[in-house]
Amino acid sequence: MSIDPVALASALIRCPSVTPASGEVFDLLEAELKPLGFTVDRWVMGEPPDGPTENMVAMRGEGSPHFGFAGHLDVVPAGEGWNSDPYGAEVQNGILVGRGANDMKSAIAAFVAAISRVDRSAGTVSLFITGDEEGYSTYGTPRIIDWLNERQIRPDMILIGEPTSVDRLGDTVKIGRRGSVNMWIEVPGIQGHVAYPHRGKNPIGPLARVIAALDSLQLDDGTEQFPPSNLEFTGIDTPTHASNVIPGSATAQLNIRFNNLHRGADLVRLVEEIAEREAPGAKVKARISGEAFLTPPGQLYDVVVAAIEDETGIAPELSTSGGTSDGRFLIKLCPVVDFGLPNATMHKVGECASVEDIRALSRIYERIVRKVFA
Repeated sequence: MSIDPVALASALIRCPSVTPASGEVFDLLEAELKPLGFTVDRWVMGEPPDGPTENMVAMRGEGSPHFGFAGHLDVVPAGEGWNSDPYGAEVQNGILVGRGANDMKSAIAAFVAAISRVDRSAGTVSLFITGDEEGYSTYGTPRIIDWLNERQIRPDMILIGEPTSVDRLGDTVKIGRRGSVNMWIEVPGIQGHVAYPHRGKNPIGPLARVIAALDSLQLDDGTEQFPPSNLEFTGIDTPTHASNVIPGSATAQLNIRFNNLHRGADLVRLVEEIAEREAPGAKVKARISGEAFLTPPGQLYDVVVAAIEDETGIAPELSTSGGTSDGRFLIKLCPVVDFGLPNATMHKVGECASVEDIRALSRIYERIVRKVFA
């Protein structure tokens, strides 16, 4: 039974699944996988705001090699300004439009369609699908890893279907990802009337010194595989916005995208030290989304690059740029690379993917699987 990747992608898009996702969209995917011989395990866990989240592990075959494909069915909110129903999955002039068309329901559909064209053979094929990648992943892929570890299941390699291509399908494969840490710095003050500053304590000046000190940091010069680590402030606020009130506190929010010269906890300590030096009494809260990782060269590199070249004639760039992915968790299991559609419209109003790119991606995935099991 051969599956049409565009039809399946369209059906998945028509199941609204804003993160954290569960239910209908997983029902649809399971219904496609079972006739292909997959055993499907699903579970829902967690409470709001990070849950409830649904996860799926689908497996076919046994033994080695064990090839895994990882992805997510959750999407970011549609937002305002669409020219069509964001969950309508309309095809307009050869372009599939809808939330999730690019990131990353089309890639999941492309892989399922690829597997539908490959006869069962020695070895194992698995899909690791979560409903919480766009959120904090509290109950997402880390819990899939727990599930696998409890059953002593360990894939030999994992391909993640995130949209990695830049200008055209096949031009970029992600062989690693930068780490990410969010931090919130709060400087205490004493609220008062601006006409009587001696009765208050303005926290904005000390916070400004913290910001200036952090903004002047050069964390590193990058490596052969990674660009320089980058600290960006993403918000500054006070609890009151009246023109005649000294605020009782001031906060700044920042994000650091860092390469494998750093660990998240070390960067948190660095920010804490600078905040305390420039604004004694400042408090720092942090949430480390993931550590930087790099997959060393090996079979996974070879089969992915060869499949792309065979289908497109392109020699892809092996890159670590851009945002993070669930590879930051899955690297604990085995070698991981990300490869998928051109990513220009991910998370945007009017998110879309070329119908031909979806079909070509499915053919590339088919080539990868055939090479692994050759």
